[in-house]
Amino acid sequence: MDLTNLTTGRIFIFWVPLAAQWMMMALEGPLLAAIIARMAEPKFNLAAYGVALSLALIMESPIIMLISASTTLAKDRQSFLKLRRFSQILNIFVTAGMVLLALPPVFDLVVGRLIGLPDDLAHLVHVSIILMIPWPAAIGYRRLFHGIMIRYDRTRFVAYGTAIRMTLMSLTAIISYFFIDIPGAYVAAAALTIGVVFEAGATRLMAGGIVREILSQPDRGVRSTDLTFRTIYHFYIPLALTTVLALGVRPLITIFLGQSRMAIESLAVLPVVHSLVFILLSFGFSYQEVGIALLGQKFENYGKLKDFAKILFFGTLGVLALIAFTPLAHLWFHTVSGLSLELTRFSIPPLRIMTLLPGLTVLMFFQRSILMSAMRTTALTWSTGIEVLVVLTGLFTCIHVLGLTGITSAAIALLTGSLASNSFLLPRASRALNRVQRAA
Repeated sequence: MDLTNLTTGRIFIFWVPLAAQWMMMALEGPLLAAIIARMAEPKFNLAAYGVALSLALIMESPIIMLISASTTLAKDRQSFLKLRRFSQILNIFVTAGMVLLALPPVFDLVVGRLIGLPDDLAHLVHVSIILMIPWPAAIGYRRLFHGIMIRYDRTRFVAYGTAIRMTLMSLTAIISYFFIDIPGAYVAAAALTIGVVFEAGATRLMAGGIVREILSQPDRGVRSTDLTFRTIYHFYIPLALTTVLALGVRPLITIFLGQSRMAIESLAVLPVVHSLVFILLSFGFSYQEVGIALLGQKFENYGKLKDFAKILFFGTLGVLALIAFTPLAHLWFHTVSGLSLELTRFSIPPLRIMTLLPGLTVLMFFQRSILMSAMRTTALTWSTGIEVLVVLTGLFTCIHVLGLTGITSAAIALLTGSLASNSFLLPRASRALNRVQRAA
């Protein structure tokens, strides 16, 4: 991709399909929550869906950063083949983890003893987990090919695949709602799995031309600069630990919420509130791969990417503030998401607390793109570790010391964790930037 004369318009065109992909994924949660909320026993099924999704996400976490690894490292035939083999190993690993979690003794230990859910709610979670067993590996498979699509300037294909995923997921959920009499949590789990499996297949087909182009490149022989499994390991393990920590905190949040005041209500609205915030967070998530792809070998495009990040910072923050502090919040939670008036009123205060989160996410992921491009991935693990520690400390303090409700405690903890992570990353990203630019 030609990185000379990069303009705001070109950055926007490159970024929009990635943002659209994240936006569509962000809409999955509200759509499924809205369907569950209109089915039998919505409070229990929303809570079960939230717990099952949290557990599935921690199983998925080791493979999420394959997209960043592929975007950064898949430079030629040899590096692509090494990354493909590496991703296959990871996909086997996460599938085995899902199967292990679904085994009754392990599941009872995690959900019954650690989280402490009642038996009827735990049963809903268990069946949902079984339905989601193929989900993480399908995500890992398509994220490898997403990375090479981004590297080869085919970001629109990424959005096309997610559109297919949304379509199949929506059809599954709607058909189940009208024609199949099963709990809402099962509907959501099955819809997520079917959608992502079809997306993985479609992504591989759309990436076929790029893969053939890469594989047709002649072997260059073994050089000291060739990508090795050792290099992949040292680059990727900190990234994997980062996502394990980041997603691992969700089940821990669930555990804390289960011990909080108004626990069932908090567990019920958590996926609904988080889904709305996630829509705005998606703009920041999608900017990480933009930074990796467009910074340039000598970070010559840093200034232009920074200016675009400022637009995203204030734009996402402003939109969430507009929703949280106006009647739009009631419209979203009650009319669109289908929450009762009681749960709607319960959801608005934590949403207002999280107003700053989308802007902070843009800042965080732009810094992460700088550090990944500079091959300084260990700093990402440390920043996430600090964020998790601050979140857990905040949850304990708010729930067990201050006696706040679970969802309000989660909102405060997530905000303070994001502030702590950004504070850690800022000076390190600045030093990495200065080193690369001085070396140039």
